Amino acid sequence: MRKKILHNLGLKLASLVLAFVLWFLVVQIDDPKETERFNNVQVKLTNTELLEKEGKVYEVLDNTDVVRVTVSAPRSILTELRASDIVAEADMSKLTDINTIAISYSVQGAEVTSIEGDHEVVRLNVENKKSKWIKLIGNTVGEVEEGYIVSNAYLDQTNIEISGPESAISTVDHAGVDISVAGASTSLSANIDIKLYDAEGNEIENDNIKKNVNYAHMTVEVLATKDVPIKIQYMGEPAEGYLATGVVEGTMSRVVIAGTNAALANVSAVTIPAERLDISGATGDVVEVVDLEEYLPTNIKFADKKFNGRITATIYIEPVEEKDMEIPAENITIRNLPEGYTAELPVDIEKYSLTVSGLNQFVAPLQQNTVTGVLDIMAWMVDEEMTELRGGTYNIPVVFNLSEDITVETPVAVSVTISETEDL
Repeated sequence: MRKKILHNLGLKLASLVLAFVLWFLVVQIDDPKETERFNNVQVKLTNTELLEKEGKVYEVLDNTDVVRVTVSAPRSILTELRASDIVAEADMSKLTDINTIAISYSVQGAEVTSIEGDHEVVRLNVENKKSKWIKLIGNTVGEVEEGYIVSNAYLDQTNIEISGPESAISTVDHAGVDISVAGASTSLSANIDIKLYDAEGNEIENDNIKKNVNYAHMTVEVLATKDVPIKIQYMGEPAEGYLATGVVEGTMSRVVIAGTNAALANVSAVTIPAERLDISGATGDVVEVVDLEEYLPTNIKFADKKFNGRITATIYIEPVEEKDMEIPAENITIRNLPEGYTAELPVDIEKYSLTVSGLNQFVAPLQQNTVTGVLDIMAWMVDEEMTELRGGTYNIPVVFNLSEDITVETPVAVSVTISETEDL
């Protein structure tokens, strides 16, 4: 038996080797080794909590956590291989002093001939982690409808907390939200994304900066406006010998107010009541600073936020002036003489002395030659309770044609002779 096995042993071994070679060639021809490249494979960073425990944060530089991987393997394996089967990992516990981590490559569930990436390390920027609170500012963008204003804008919070790399956090000055009010005629409310800004108002976009909240709720009050006059009233009388000129001035004569359309419909003016300005006993102009806000109706405000509501009101007071005049006798006429009577004025009197008083603006223009007077017989009879006129001589007061702003200080009476006419 042993002789049979050893007989032609060399030939038998050669046949075995040849058979293996033939098998290998067949396998290689049917399932050859090939190479394929997979782009944009994400490197998984592990043990990142180690940096967090040290109070540090990291930033991947130059997208070194994304690799292009080349895999060599039999065709049968490569045809089934997907990018998701490729594992690229970088262990943070192996971080070097120059902040790099070696990348390890493998393929899940398959035997490959070789695998390698276009680079071997992930490069990081490692910094101390910093947090700080910053102010949150609400802004309106655009113009509301004509005749309306943005009265107020309210945020549900005024500060937010940000955290991230110290160098990035130091560039942030404040946060803001913007809401469009273009063409608005009613109040608005919305949840709005929060943006970060530097001290010069430039927006900062940095994924490494984390906010404790990503949006804020903002409400904008939009009100209608109305332009109304300011009415100033006063009470009292100046000191003796003085009069109010009737001229009242304010540093503003009109003001724009804001409110709902329904509230504004009931407002025609902002009125300072008489009891607020008392001129009793005044011997000169009365000047008062008045806060108009005290006299605004409920739910009404000033449209101009910069206006503090204060105006200065002035009631002008002047001394009374007297003027003596000589009124020509021919300037006095008789009126309403009953039928059947005649009346004669004295022929020996050419002028009548008249003293008047009032404000300079009314007294100064008076000219004695143009002042006229009337003897109203019927009115005089009523005053004297006379039911029937009889002939005789009577002193009848003259009613001068003067404005109500002028006071007659020395009443003038004229001696009038009244006679009954004889029947023809």
